Amino acid sequence: MNKVILMGRLARDPEVRYTQGNEPFAVARYTLAVNRRFKRQGEQDADFIGCVAFGKAGEFAEKYFKKGQMISIVGRIQVRSWDDNEGKKRWSTDVVVEEQYFAESKAAFESHREAAPAAAAPAQTAPADGFYPIDESMEDDDLPF
Repeated sequence: MNKVILMGRLARDPEVRYTQGNEPFAVARYTLAVNRRFKRQGEQDADFIGCVAFGKAGEFAEKYFKKGQMISIVGRIQVRSWDDNEGKKRWSTDVVVEEQYFAESKAAFESHREAAPAAAAPAQTAPADGFYPIDESMEDDDLPF
């Protein structure tokens, strides 16, 4: 089984191109920075994983995804190989996106973007994990969904 589930922040805005032909469709490429749970001294804190979304998913990424945003994706790993101009064999591993979701609220994302330049300033609206505690005394009628 080839199934990948990732959650991380977009390292840059998605790059979107459209295929040529009678029915062009979007091909969006973006890089997801996924935090490592554990790290050895001197290692980076995150892995940067290339993702590609086709068609409607690519159009969605182009329209709604921005650098720094926390997203979650479900997809599969795809390994490609080709010969470069010098005749050397090149390899690329990407995650082909099958599903993609927002993993934080818009307010939390805006708070993260504003706090990012000032590293000393703490985030003001959302907890670090992006989830808010639920007041157990709330009745079902009080829930926002």
